[in-house]
Amino acid sequence: MEEFAKLIEETRPDGTLQLRLEGTLTIAHIADIDSQLRQISGPVSQIDISAVEHIDTVGAWLIYRTARNHDGTITGAHSDAHRLIEAVSGSDSLPEPEASQLPPFYRLLNDVGLATVDIFRTFIEFIGFIGQCVKAIFNLILHPRRLRFHSVVQHFDSVGVRALGIVGLMSFLIGIVIAQQGAVQLRQFGAEVWTVNLIGRLTLRELGVLMTAIMVAGRSGSAFAAQIGTMKITEEVDAMRTIGVVPVEALVIPRIIATVIMMPLLGIYASLVAIAGGGLLCWVSLDIPPATFIERIREVTPITDFYVGMVKAPVFGAIIAMAGCFQGMRVHGNSEEVGRKTTSAVVQAIFLVIVLDAFFAVFFTEIGWN
Repeated sequence: MEEFAKLIEETRPDGTLQLRLEGTLTIAHIADIDSQLRQISGPVSQIDISAVEHIDTVGAWLIYRTARNHDGTITGAHSDAHRLIEAVSGSDSLPEPEASQLPPFYRLLNDVGLATVDIFRTFIEFIGFIGQCVKAIFNLILHPRRLRFHSVVQHFDSVGVRALGIVGLMSFLIGIVIAQQGAVQLRQFGAEVWTVNLIGRLTLRELGVLMTAIMVAGRSGSAFAAQIGTMKITEEVDAMRTIGVVPVEALVIPRIIATVIMMPLLGIYASLVAIAGGGLLCWVSLDIPPATFIERIREVTPITDFYVGMVKAPVFGAIIAMAGCFQGMRVHGNSEEVGRKTTSAVVQAIFLVIVLDAFFAVFFTEIGWN
């Protein structure tokens, strides 16, 4: 049975230490030899390892380090020990790599350049992914039996039904905030009654659908990326391809269909709840009865505001679903990538939704829906 390493210290007449190591000097048998060698102070004249039976790279490094730090010589090394000590001493003499000394401005340019290249690469890949989705939709139209209806219904529940609580609470509070801030500002001009106009038009035309889209992007878009990304890590997507199932048709299209259908419904729900929140504050703060508030909403809110919201909602839903699934499909390597791509999915979806909302605002103004 191999014995643990032992360290014996002897003081020579000239005041220097002579160290003698015995036993097995391997990582499994070193025990506290490392700490004992680190506590040695003063010059060491000789390190005798003739009684060492077995040695590995860790033991050779401890011997070499002690001899180097205390200017000692190593004696009694057998062939294997001598070879290992030579190897660790050679690696210790390699020059350290020099750190990059680029000026901060050049480093900034490098980071900006890399980020720009990554944005363009992602954009091109996203366009290609949209093409795959369009192709898959045409294939499903030609072969409707390949559409997974049970998966679509399941995503109806996750995207829509389970989001009613948080979307309703958020919309109710937004309606109260719009009414409160509008009333405070309009009161300066004696025009508190116009608060109703502000609530009706802003919620139906913009904030109802936009805030719902942001909430769905953070809730469902991230879930899509995480779910598909995990399937990529566990090679379930590759297994689907092996058995002849198209991953885009099985995983992406049901999520897109569910989100496109549920977004207008959630948008209507959010707008109505926001109007209810604003009406409650108008009743409490401005003494506008609910019946009067509803009648005023019907008078001042054109039907085109409702049309604008309903046109934007399915487009936002498609963008959110495609962004989440696209980032999920890009996951590779390890589970850490799932977190990165999930974050990227939320950021990308919210960015695209806001950009599209700005585009729709200009477009509808130009065609006279203002």
